Amino acid sequence: MTSPSDIASVKEALKSQAIETPSWAYGNSGTRFKVFAQPGVPRDPYEKLADAAKVHEFTGVAPSVALHIPWDKVEDYAALAKYAEERGLRLGAINSNTFQDDAYKLGSICHPDAAVRRKAVDHLLECVDIMDATGSKDLKLWFADGTNYPGQDDIRGRQDRLAEGLAEVYERLGDDQRMLLEYKFFEPAFYTTDVPDWGTAYAHCLKLGPKAQVVVDTGHHAPGTNIEFIVATLLREGKLGGFDFNSRFYADDDLMVGAADPFQLFRIMYEVVRGGGLTSEVAFMLDQCHNIEAKIPAIIRSVMNVQEATAKALLVDGEALAAAQLSGDVLEANAVLMDAYNTDVRPLLAEVREELGLDPAPVAAYRRSGWAEEIVEKRVGGQQAGWGA
Repeated sequence: MTSPSDIASVKEALKSQAIETPSWAYGNSGTRFKVFAQPGVPRDPYEKLADAAKVHEFTGVAPSVALHIPWDKVEDYAALAKYAEERGLRLGAINSNTFQDDAYKLGSICHPDAAVRRKAVDHLLECVDIMDATGSKDLKLWFADGTNYPGQDDIRGRQDRLAEGLAEVYERLGDDQRMLLEYKFFEPAFYTTDVPDWGTAYAHCLKLGPKAQVVVDTGHHAPGTNIEFIVATLLREGKLGGFDFNSRFYADDDLMVGAADPFQLFRIMYEVVRGGGLTSEVAFMLDQCHNIEAKIPAIIRSVMNVQEATAKALLVDGEALAAAQLSGDVLEANAVLMDAYNTDVRPLLAEVREELGLDPAPVAAYRRSGWAEEIVEKRVGGQQAGWGA
């Protein structure tokens, strides 16, 4: 039985939670086959921030926005940061892009040609410059580097090039800045991927030093992978830098977080709570593709899904669980977790929002706000932002 004091502490934890939304999720994005454009989509980074401000306005827990360079390139990054601040936001992780230039067909910082590697590393250093201008603390790196055929390139040599490039960028980081290294077990490379798993990312981060940490994208794993084990291990080692939250049925589907397997999201968040991740520097970011669904409501729903999984994780009776584990009572230990998971936390979160001065139903409140109709009317003409824009 959860006591009133326990409920109060759960509420405080939920009120202090911060979930970062990605700028690119507000633009047109889709599969490699088709991107379905929607009316009212932002035409520049400023309009992306305006939409992000609405997500924060109705959820109260989405105060930062991740940028993607060059998709969010502007002349004056300090001005962009000020624009965000005026809307109750801050600029979060700076995401690099070393996968869309023709030069990167055979890789970027792992490419066999030193000139291509130089181009890639220079882009990463430019991203650190942008961090300095925006006040961002995190440089997030994902590499599409890899090979499609045995013998195409030297596997060990590519790891050497990766280490060399990462080391140069690491040295450029400020004292309060981090490098967050993401992994993905396949795609677009199909024979070898240069950062295919958490072990490879961890090994490079360990060698680089304390400012390098691993990012767990919940869609970047083979079916059946125990993601919560990875999360628990990285937290234990002090190397979990953040999440890219989304859902997958098959591979990197980038669906709304919690849509495919909400029980998995709960299990992940339990390990975050258990390992002190809620009160650490772990970054909780969405990385999703909204192709057929309305973008802003989908992002609001995603934030709510993370909140619900977190609330359930916070409700796990730690003492009862530890006692069952110590006594070897397998069924009781499982039941403790299932009791928390099966709790309907929506009324609790409604109370949390009301105590924050928010509408208890964020999606409904957004729909009543008229913002969807306003942006359709105002954002006519110009070039809509989209994947690769």
